[in-house]
Amino acid sequence: MDALLIALLGCLLGEIGDKSQLLVLALATRYDRNGAIIAGIVVAAAANAALSAFAGAWIGPMLGADARLLFMALSVLFLGAGLFWRPSAPDPLAGWPTGAFLTTALGLFILGFGDGPQFLILGIATRTADPMLAGIGGTIGVIAALVPVVLLRDRILAVLPLRAIRWTGGVLLLLAGAVMALVATGLL
Repeated sequence: MDALLIALLGCLLGEIGDKSQLLVLALATRYDRNGAIIAGIVVAAAANAALSAFAGAWIGPMLGADARLLFMALSVLFLGAGLFWRPSAPDPLAGWPTGAFLTTALGLFILGFGDGPQFLILGIATRTADPMLAGIGGTIGVIAALVPVVLLRDRILAVLPLRAIRWTGGVLLLLAGAVMALVATGLL
């Protein structure tokens, strides 16, 4: 169960104020088809999380316990460090001839490929005995971060203290990742 919660909270935190939210805002404003965009978010989040969970399930048995913990620590550190960078506005995909659903699904899948939340799911899936829970938690976290942007548009980004959330989350994740890394290397 800890894999589900860590992935859910980590991915939720990693997506707050990130380029994925900016892309969803641009697509929601452009298409004004909330259902299709939300469906695209769900498909992209599930596909990225499934890919990460599968890769983690494949890599995990090849590593020892300390190596798995160090891998997870690195993913947490990577996500935490990423929260300190101001996200650049992504390409709004205006030239794509596809509809709202396909543009959202493909755009978010490509944008999320190799991003901090996907790497976090990979790290958790590598460490845990049940990588499916890491994938489910990560999917729910990404969906929980992106769907309110579709429903509330830019009002939610104006209300949330994005910088404070990202900096506080970054500090917490860096501390947690550092402790995990010290434990994995036997220094703590």
